[in-house]
Amino acid sequence: MTSIRYWRAPLLALAAVLLLVPHPASARDPGSSPAPVPAAATPDRPSYDVKLRGDADGSHWTGRQTVSFRNAARTPLRSVDVRLWGNGTYGCGAPDKPSPVQVGRVEGGTPGPLTVDCTALRIDLPAPLPYGARARVSFDVAITVPDRVHRFGRDGAHRYLGNALPLLSVRDAQGRHLDPDVGFGESFYTLAGDFRVVLDHPEALVVPATGTTTRRAGAPGRTVSTSVARGVRDFVWAAGPFRSKTVTTPGGVRLNAYWTASTPAEGVALDLRNAVASVDEFGKRFGRYPYGELDLVMSDALDDFGSMEFPGLVLLWTEPEGSAVVHEIAHQWFYGIVGNDQFAAPWLDESFAQYATELYYGDPTATCWEDQGMWPSETAALTRSMAYYADGHRTEFFRVVYPRGACALHDLERELGGPAMASMLRGYVRDHWLGVATTAAFKRAAQAATAKDLGPFWREHRIL
Repeated sequence: MTSIRYWRAPLLALAAVLLLVPHPASARDPGSSPAPVPAAATPDRPSYDVKLRGDADGSHWTGRQTVSFRNAARTPLRSVDVRLWGNGTYGCGAPDKPSPVQVGRVEGGTPGPLTVDCTALRIDLPAPLPYGARARVSFDVAITVPDRVHRFGRDGAHRYLGNALPLLSVRDAQGRHLDPDVGFGESFYTLAGDFRVVLDHPEALVVPATGTTTRRAGAPGRTVSTSVARGVRDFVWAAGPFRSKTVTTPGGVRLNAYWTASTPAEGVALDLRNAVASVDEFGKRFGRYPYGELDLVMSDALDDFGSMEFPGLVLLWTEPEGSAVVHEIAHQWFYGIVGNDQFAAPWLDESFAQYATELYYGDPTATCWEDQGMWPSETAALTRSMAYYADGHRTEFFRVVYPRGACALHDLERELGGPAMASMLRGYVRDHWLGVATTAAFKRAAQAATAKDLGPFWREHRIL
């Protein structure tokens, strides 16, 4: 995901203005004793059923959420973790200003105390869930949109609810993934699932959302919007007096554009042209876009976080010269379709999305590795985690993951040859379609595409 404004221009050291949240020595299940962990990522095949009612201006949403899931691990599943990422930079709040995302009245299990700055809720299941079996938990949800211009925030009459909906966390061979929100980049790791989200809102509010949305009249003066999305890792919506336009790409993808009254018209037009071209081009290059439609939500006042991708919907800071729309659409493949643990391996989505963006624009890359100059430190590497960047190396995140990561992939293309690289990447996407990839899996795919030993290449580019 992208939390800065970035497309074709070189990255600036914007990290200096971002809030750094200290990273604990270990964010894997803090405070718990060692225990056998399942090898398979679980709980998987989640299905979210959500019904929320919005207030007059979309600042408050209340309702009920149910999530069913399967235990994919051979080890019985005794609890699940729900992540409240909307609380990430707010923590546990205060009596006069509670956390933005609140849950209560849990059914289907016994909740524990909130942990990891009130972003994690453990729910103990009533009985161990065996391999292959399904269970469900449900809880009340209350969401208050923070008073800030942000992916989860507001601007004037517009509300943005990115990372607001509680999601299931993942357990795998590394244990319970309870990493913190470090205040920049992303910490998310979720498995693809299905969503059915019903939003009851004032009819004056336009509500773009992940998935395919149908609308019907509700109570007097209200509309009920039902959005269904399958095979996605998150769900996001916005609310406000947006203007809108719908176009269909030559490849058959429906693009729904929404923008505020102050968004430059020339920027909207440019973003639409680039969106139409890039979603079809990436579909041909990496595999057809699977969701049928994609929402572009544009504003000229979202510079506090730049642009941000979610499955089936991207938030864009749009100026007359456009936005990072191509980069964010590339993320539909790298993080959306091919998932990754964004805390442990941020390069697997950001570097790949930037590589795809530079391919789309035809940027010159022949000397990009030499142009980068020296590594910013002896410990810098493409495969560092957000824990490393949060521990005194946050400027390296922007200097390494975006430009060096994309350049490493261009260099790999020169090493393998253009056709072999294209074939390898298409196979890599196919093999991890709606799954989760790792650095090791990518290295295996690349090595299988050539008789050359890529060991020296990985070492030179610090892909460890």
